[in-house]
Amino acid sequence: MNRSERLGRLVDIVIEKGSITIDEVVSELGISGATARRDLDALAKQQLITRTRGGARSNASTGDLPLRYRTSRQSNEKQALARVAVDMIRPGSTICLNGGTTITELALELGIRSDEDPAFKAQPVTVVTNAVNIANDLTVRANIRVVVTGGVARTRSYELVGPLASLILPNINIDTTFFGCDAVMLGEGYYTHNAEEAAINQTMIHRARRVVAVADHTKLGLSAFARICGFKEVDELLIGAGANENYYQQLKSSQIAYRVVDPTIK
Repeated sequence: MNRSERLGRLVDIVIEKGSITIDEVVSELGISGATARRDLDALAKQQLITRTRGGARSNASTGDLPLRYRTSRQSNEKQALARVAVDMIRPGSTICLNGGTTITELALELGIRSDEDPAFKAQPVTVVTNAVNIANDLTVRANIRVVVTGGVARTRSYELVGPLASLILPNINIDTTFFGCDAVMLGEGYYTHNAEEAAINQTMIHRARRVVAVADHTKLGLSAFARICGFKEVDELLIGAGANENYYQQLKSSQIAYRVVDPTIK
């Protein structure tokens, strides 16, 4: 486990427990006390946790984990979701992508697919995104045209937000918007931790002919601060397998169009 993976796991533990001691960090992660203290100090410096005497506790920002620490979580599931999502993208179409680890996996899969499939060479895909990491990854792909919104970059998600981020979207047509979220609140809709991100995601959704939400199973039944949209505004939800079966039953009973993606099935 490298340091980024370890920090990501450490934040997971703090979220689960609410608080943690140095001894518990040592036991959970198999590291020294000195390393545990340095890791907690690093996360506290980024205001992801609050340092306490002999340990740390969660705070309001703990769920808003920097992207570089989240990439290893549910990675197989997110890769499976990305493959299914990319199967929905037609050559020559214009798609919109927000940020986050699941959509980043989608972008990476699209980049690979665009190089391998001759149809994308004949008809390049246009990707509109507010995520600077996704734009950076796809710009080098010859068969993808990248359009980046304006805005101010958030250090935790690499997403461009603010008034400038929404200026371009009303002037372009989008075939499909794929968006990730921090929470799928049953009976309510899709939520994220940041209100500015929610605002630009809303614009992406309103400009698209088709809208697809993509989320790993851990997002089901969670809550978050800012509402992106309701279920009626989304044409299909791609959701990972592994959540409590009751959650899937609630999706079904609510007549939500969804598809469960099992990462163990190729």
